[in-house]
Amino acid sequence: MKILSAQQIREADAYTIRHEPVSSLQLMERAATACAQWLTARFGAEHPFYIFCGMGNNGGDGLVIARFLLKMEYKVQVYLVHHSPTSSPDNTSNQQHLPALQHIYSLVDFPAMGKEGIVIDAIFGTGLSRPVEGWTAGILHKINDNRHQHTVVSIDIPSGMMADGPSLQFPCIHASYTLSFECHKLAFMLPENAERTGKTVILPIGLHPEYITNASTKYHFVDKSIVHTIYQPRQPFAHKGTYGHALLIAGSYGKMGAAVLSAKACLHAGVGLLTVHVPRCGYEIIQTAVPEAMCETEEQPLFSTTFHEAFRTSQAPNYAAIGIGPGIGTETATAGALEKLLTLYPGPMVLDADALNIISAYPFLLPLVPKNSILTPHPKEFERLFGVTGDQFERLALLSAKAAALQLYILLKGRYSAMACPDGSVYFNSTGNPGMATGGSGDVLTGILTALLAQGYTSKAALILGAWLHGLAGDKAAETLSQEALTAGDITEYLGKAWLELYF
Repeated sequence: MKILSAQQIREADAYTIRHEPVSSLQLMERAATACAQWLTARFGAEHPFYIFCGMGNNGGDGLVIARFLLKMEYKVQVYLVHHSPTSSPDNTSNQQHLPALQHIYSLVDFPAMGKEGIVIDAIFGTGLSRPVEGWTAGILHKINDNRHQHTVVSIDIPSGMMADGPSLQFPCIHASYTLSFECHKLAFMLPENAERTGKTVILPIGLHPEYITNASTKYHFVDKSIVHTIYQPRQPFAHKGTYGHALLIAGSYGKMGAAVLSAKACLHAGVGLLTVHVPRCGYEIIQTAVPEAMCETEEQPLFSTTFHEAFRTSQAPNYAAIGIGPGIGTETATAGALEKLLTLYPGPMVLDADALNIISAYPFLLPLVPKNSILTPHPKEFERLFGVTGDQFERLALLSAKAAALQLYILLKGRYSAMACPDGSVYFNSTGNPGMATGGSGDVLTGILTALLAQGYTSKAALILGAWLHGLAGDKAAETLSQEALTAGDITEYLGKAWLELYF
């Protein structure tokens, strides 16, 4: 699913009006009716509705919602917020089709609302170009002050939020739900707006598909349709060699769990053969916990001269992909060994955890990372690698710029993990839940990505598919076990159910 800018959505509206054809009033009716149907499917008539409508088309949506609910015999009170001396033509038309309105002119007129009501925020939409000020900002604050007694539903976007830029310090509605149209807004993808958007629901309203197909954007939301274009089903005459030989370099004394988690995930993600390179203290652990994997060992720290000499003289197996980092530690000798590996192995690899911590401590290593490799930092690791930014829109821009400059794929972990590609595109993962915020979850992701690279997926395909599978397995585990009880190992155990989603 493409993520379009506010301007592009306005263009999509206009294109639909011209080419369907449909009037702007009819398109407003279509969008607001979709919202009203969603509302009536979830809230019974025992809940009073308090609908705050601005003077633009977002307010027009609210007025249509009010009319729909009144016809369904819901208890509805409508308040027209006069933030402008005039209303838009479609707003004016819908005012004329609605019974008497109560008007809010100042903060002292803010209505008394009973408990357990549904507050509809239809004050400002995506056309907002500056922070809300004055008494209108006070209205937003008053709604927020009452949100613990009510369910707040914002239409299209929470009032006060900028769709395409930072607005963290601006007055803004804190919604329980945001009902948006046709596609996500970029602002919804960033953690700074999580408490403002609440649960986001995307409602299709029939915008012309031709415009959306031809619209150019660097931002995408990964849904099942995208994943289906990536997935490569297994072939009937395939054998283990068909799906690649991967090498995982992981673990150290006290951190062998990271190696086990990553190895198990790699196997469950479909790799044909797996070798796990660990210090000697981990030999029995790997052989016992992951019997399907082969194991190479040496003394701590990792990477003996013999190991690198094998790469240099082509005596090492022809690994299709390498994953490195989970639990390896950051000792000086390990950092030196990582430098040697980066110069010896030419193909893309997956770097996570301590591999990233080493690179942040020795920045000269970053240009040595093979092109098209995948880096998977969490926010603090990203800061150590690339620096601190003023807000998350700046961080997103930096993420994209670094991926392009270094010709690497960089996954910045989060609720909607942002995956930046060398071509400038950014994909936001749609799966996953807070229960996955637990130790070892990143090690599992490393194993999945390494397995997909080994199977012949391109780096971009492996990244998008791997993140989606990782999150979906976590979602399926949470459905059975709860988010609180979820562990990293559970994600691997539910990978099979995630794969099955691609069979249909």
